[in-house]
Amino acid sequence: MRRAVLALMGLVTTLVAPAAMAQTTAIVHAKAYVQPGAPPMLDATIVIEAGKIKAVAAGLAPPPGAEVVDAKGAIVTPGLMNGASQLGIEEVTSTDDGADRAVKAGPLGAAFDIQYALNSNSELLRVARFDGVTRAMTLPTGSASAPFTGQGAALRLSESADILDRPKAAVAVQTGGPSDAARAYRAEKHGLGPRDQVLNHLDAEALAPVLDGTVPLAIAATRESDIRQAIALSRDEHVRVVIVGGAEAWRVADLLAAAKIPVVLDPFADLPYSLDEIGARLDNAARLRKAGVVIAFGMVDDLSSVYESYLAGETLREGAGLAIANGLTWDQALEAVTESPARIWGVADHYGSLAVGQDADVVIWHGDPLDVSGWPDAVYVRGAKASLRTRQGELGERYAPSHANDLWPSNYR
Repeated sequence: MRRAVLALMGLVTTLVAPAAMAQTTAIVHAKAYVQPGAPPMLDATIVIEAGKIKAVAAGLAPPPGAEVVDAKGAIVTPGLMNGASQLGIEEVTSTDDGADRAVKAGPLGAAFDIQYALNSNSELLRVARFDGVTRAMTLPTGSASAPFTGQGAALRLSESADILDRPKAAVAVQTGGPSDAARAYRAEKHGLGPRDQVLNHLDAEALAPVLDGTVPLAIAATRESDIRQAIALSRDEHVRVVIVGGAEAWRVADLLAAAKIPVVLDPFADLPYSLDEIGARLDNAARLRKAGVVIAFGMVDDLSSVYESYLAGETLREGAGLAIANGLTWDQALEAVTESPARIWGVADHYGSLAVGQDADVVIWHGDPLDVSGWPDAVYVRGAKASLRTRQGELGERYAPSHANDLWPSNYR
């Protein structure tokens, strides 16, 4: 018995030792955007320990025994966050088993919870990390019980199986009647009988945190009239609302700001792909931000765009640059891909800046992070340095002529 206990203690020690004895890392000589939206800290030292930001200060000496990484004056930011994606639930859309973003039959509407379908082995997570994305909000796209499409989840793009950051981070809604369904559930809460219920008990339970104000409704809306209805829903039912899409949100920017409703918008939206987007314009982000609306970016063309998963990082950075070209400042754009989505989706208590105590999601950049000509030199997710290898790079190594390797940065090989 004693041997068994000692053996078990040894096993436990072996399992916990890597975390307990985690390597301390000090990134020195960085141009660090500690608080996105504020000026950078020059010649900064960022100390990472046990997955957290342990210290950050200008000219700080690295702790004894720490692994020292010289940023050589490069820009260092928090890891980026895609504000609306299908990362983890979509791989290949041309086959039925390649996407788990919707349910077509059964009783689930608001209760459809995508956390149980997350694929931590998705190749698309590696592609996103390659572009400096370490967090993402993933939203479902459909259910058998309109207007609710299910519950979204906030992800951390670690290399382990543990990619779920915050489950049930929002209840997603497609425009076209959400206020009626919400009012029906409010009536059910006050004791009306089963014949008066629009929602089944599973969906009703899923909506309880929405009515309590702890979880937002993520309403996919692009047309001005639909956005106005979402604002009215927030006011009348006292629920938190996030507009996803918002191609015409600029038309009601003052109303959104007054209602404290954030917008996760597509910075590429400038052409009317449908009659709902006639008013789409490239300065949407700048106009909303000027009015005081909290904004974030996601490629959210009706929540079905290829860019939401396959190029979730590259298009996020390119879109931020496009918003800068159309009136948003660089600092505001960085905030829109870091701290703002963290606040919108409820993870700002541990992610979104380089402040002491935050998760050590850190990216050292070669060039401008908000320009596709730049790229990450190093990506850390919760203090662990992530590989920047991708399936595309591996295929290139396999099939390209040997001299082609000279074209790839050494840290990607």
